[in-house]
Amino acid sequence: MSDPGNLSDSSAKRITRVEELAYELTIAEVMTRNPITLDINTSMREALDLIGKNKISGAPVTSNGKLIGILSTEDLIRSLRDGRIDRKVTVYMTQNLITIHEYDQVVEALKVFSKTKVGRLPVVDANNKLVGILTKGDISNGLLNALQRDLEAEELIRYRASHLFEDIVSDRTSLILRYAIKKDDFLHGGAASNRIKKALLRLGASKQIARKCGIAVYEAEMNLIIHTNHGGFLRVEVEQNKIVMEAYDDGPGIPDIEKAMTPGFSTASHEVRNMGFGAGMGLVNINNCVDEMIIKSSKEVGTNVYMIINLDKAATQD
Repeated sequence: MSDPGNLSDSSAKRITRVEELAYELTIAEVMTRNPITLDINTSMREALDLIGKNKISGAPVTSNGKLIGILSTEDLIRSLRDGRIDRKVTVYMTQNLITIHEYDQVVEALKVFSKTKVGRLPVVDANNKLVGILTKGDISNGLLNALQRDLEAEELIRYRASHLFEDIVSDRTSLILRYAIKKDDFLHGGAASNRIKKALLRLGASKQIARKCGIAVYEAEMNLIIHTNHGGFLRVEVEQNKIVMEAYDDGPGIPDIEKAMTPGFSTASHEVRNMGFGAGMGLVNINNCVDEMIIKSSKEVGTNVYMIINLDKAATQD
């Protein structure tokens, strides 16, 4: 799978189903629930026995149910090398924790794994309570299970309304989808873009078109959640020859659009970055997925991002 944080022009043309699922599945759908945990009074020797018995590569450390650290096999090796296997796990555990929320999309976990090189991520709920553990293996298994469900359900969900426009006689026929996006609503982040993608498939769009639209709108949706004052709206208009997607809000505007298009540039807060968002690739990924992107922005009226995919052109590329 290509780097989820940066879709190149070539990779955007051929987005695989696995890449699409990374934007679609949530952490809660792939994580390991009720993970084995270690208490602050557990010794490294006891941890070694527990981790070895359960064939896991590490475990969270908790105190009265609160996550305070994580112990890895590397930590166990260090304690053995130091001859301190009977010390408490708190001596060797990692306290500078990187966590992820259960409602985040899998793509956000992939970004964190790629950036930090950690082997596992504690998963917390909206109240920052430990609810699971996530490894790259969990993601692989989750993606494989989702692909299997795709195959089993393919005949049942292959509802296509490809004759919708043909059956209606008018000078111009279009279908408009509109979604309100709330500021800081990370719990529902990605829901609107997922619905838009499914609607396009049912309207007869090719999988590649639906995937490109889905990713472009996802990035626009997250920008509305992260960077606006009050959220905004997503609007998608489907016509016979093109799909026009629009994300608009009432502020605070983009001071420097050219700089905002620079890979890695972000104005996201430190808190948002710690959640795994705001990597500075949103507008870049949108631009790589669409045929045309137009940005109109000012501090007084907010930002409008227009994204256009020409279906006649796309049909020759699929």
